[in-house]
Amino acid sequence: MGRRKHNAAVKRKLIAKGNNNVKMDRNADLKSYAGKEIRANRKYKDTVFRMLFSDRENLLSLYNAVNGSNYENSDALEIVTLENAVYMGMKNDLAFIVDMGLFLYEHQSTYNPNMPLRDLFYISGEYQKLVNHKSLYSSALQKIPAPNFIVFYNGTEREEDYWINYLSESYENLSGEPNLELKVLTLNINEGHNRELMEQCQSLREYAQYVAKVREYARESGLDTAVEQAVDDCIQNGVLAEFLRKHKSEVIAMSIFEYDKEEEERKLREAEYEAGYNSGKREIIRLMYNAGESVEKISKYTGYEVEELENLLKEFRI
Repeated sequence: MGRRKHNAAVKRKLIAKGNNNVKMDRNADLKSYAGKEIRANRKYKDTVFRMLFSDRENLLSLYNAVNGSNYENSDALEIVTLENAVYMGMKNDLAFIVDMGLFLYEHQSTYNPNMPLRDLFYISGEYQKLVNHKSLYSSALQKIPAPNFIVFYNGTEREEDYWINYLSESYENLSGEPNLELKVLTLNINEGHNRELMEQCQSLREYAQYVAKVREYARESGLDTAVEQAVDDCIQNGVLAEFLRKHKSEVIAMSIFEYDKEEEERKLREAEYEAGYNSGKREIIRLMYNAGESVEKISKYTGYEVEELENLLKEFRI
């Protein structure tokens, strides 16, 4: 994004209470399991992250770590996740209100630059649910919770500790300041990143350790075996031990689905890149030929054999 990094305290200020009072310079802006062979169960649309932090105590701990707060009563959280709101086949992971702030938390294992647009659709649904429509025609100002959009990222494509995506990055023909803006802060929760945040939230830190274990074992064995090994390893070493014992079968099935899906998405992006790359080379060939360059020279610069180029030029009807 080309935006300079801030220290951990400043990062938390981005999403602390009164977030919309913080003005940020645009250039400075984060199977059943019974001991038998386990296969990915496609009915699982949930994720281990969502399941772990659906627990109010874990969610409160995560909120405190991110915001630098010290809430102790998990009843302070009002869960408002739209369970039936599905965008592109996926739910928003967690939505809650605390201290008149509305927080949308989502976990992502692949980088998605469209999160601001997705969150715009989702927050609209939240406000429609929260607001009494009749009051919109009143002379009194209708107050709404201030929105905060946070993604917890544990993919392998990006290495930054955090970054911010803007809705206005999607606008075509934008002139001047956008009339509608939405910013999404993404925090990298892989091991070795955002150490202060990890130190302050044990559940998040141990979740990152579990993910790292799955990847470690997956380098040496099949995904199904790797997930089972990672779960057993973490239980033996006290990493998310209580959670994993209680939800072992669900976690294994979810993890297999998650990482299988992550690999499918990676292959799809590679195919899309390859298709775009090849399309670009074909356009270069057409332009070079129309500019009078010889087939031999075009072959030298594009890596195509002369015979391949002659066949392509026939396709172009040149």
